[in-house]
Amino acid sequence: MEKDIYILAIESSCDETAAAVVKNGRDVHSNVIYSQIALHTEYGGVVPEIASRKHIEKINQVIEQALSDAEMKLKDMDAIAVTYGPGLVGALLVGVSAAKAISFASGIPLVGVHHIEGHISANYIENKDLEPPFLCLVVSGGHSHLVVVHDYGEYEVIGRTRDDAAGEAFDKVARAIGLGYPGGPKIDKAAKEGNPQAIYFPRAKVGDAEYDFSFSGLKSAVLNYLNSCKMKEEQINTADVAASFQKAVIDVLAGHSMEAALKYGYKKFAIAGGVASNSSLRKVLKEACQEKGITFYHPSPVYCTDNAAMIGTAAYYEYQKGVRHGFDLNAVPNLKLERV
Repeated sequence: MEKDIYILAIESSCDETAAAVVKNGRDVHSNVIYSQIALHTEYGGVVPEIASRKHIEKINQVIEQALSDAEMKLKDMDAIAVTYGPGLVGALLVGVSAAKAISFASGIPLVGVHHIEGHISANYIENKDLEPPFLCLVVSGGHSHLVVVHDYGEYEVIGRTRDDAAGEAFDKVARAIGLGYPGGPKIDKAAKEGNPQAIYFPRAKVGDAEYDFSFSGLKSAVLNYLNSCKMKEEQINTADVAASFQKAVIDVLAGHSMEAALKYGYKKFAIAGGVASNSSLRKVLKEACQEKGITFYHPSPVYCTDNAAMIGTAAYYEYQKGVRHGFDLNAVPNLKLERV
């Protein structure tokens, strides 16, 4: 009988300070998240310096809480996992420094994890039957990736954003129409009251890369529409703008995803990242997958946002492959995903 592997995982890549205890990559024994949303709302977005300082304040508390919630001790852990990129460099450094200190003091092996790999791995937590290979759409505030998951830890990015990520566009448009921060959930809510056909916004297609994304032009089109209405002194229907903008984003995300799934022949499709909790996106992708005979996987909303459970899951498969990091592990804010 194989020994159970317990991993203490730490995530601090942006504005969530998180720690979790994960058993054998798929069983979450604790998942503690301290969110800084309220702190950054008054600034209309994440302020890196404030985020880093708050991580320093909270990191030890969330780690202790994660062990306590799991009713386990540090000595029970087989590895310490931590996000080391991509993300905000100051924020990443807090988590990496904490993980290295714990590893050094305890002698427990250290495993560095790619943040996007963590988001993809969030699908394994509740979908016990999901195994590679499959296609995954990763959509968050900083990333819009279409990824072929060949195997655990083996990825091929076949589509990526050329400018704004989907989540970034949500935040900017939400701010422009007066909904505030965070944009994703607020636009999702407002769109339910609006008409998605009210205003036509462009769907960008990148000529030399059929699965790449571009949301900068869409964002500009929304801003131009708002400015035009103000100049003409026409009333702006916020719900209609939100719904029409959201439909334009979803049309592109879903369109590229289904085209790629059919071309590459994958019958398993997953979504991940903060924008993956968008109710309309889930509905459209679920229906599209059903039409095409593709099995659709998605994490619960708590595992879509930044969390440490997903990092513990990703780390388990790295650990099983023999991956160990030394105390020279550093934060890599622009860490690339592709490993085939």
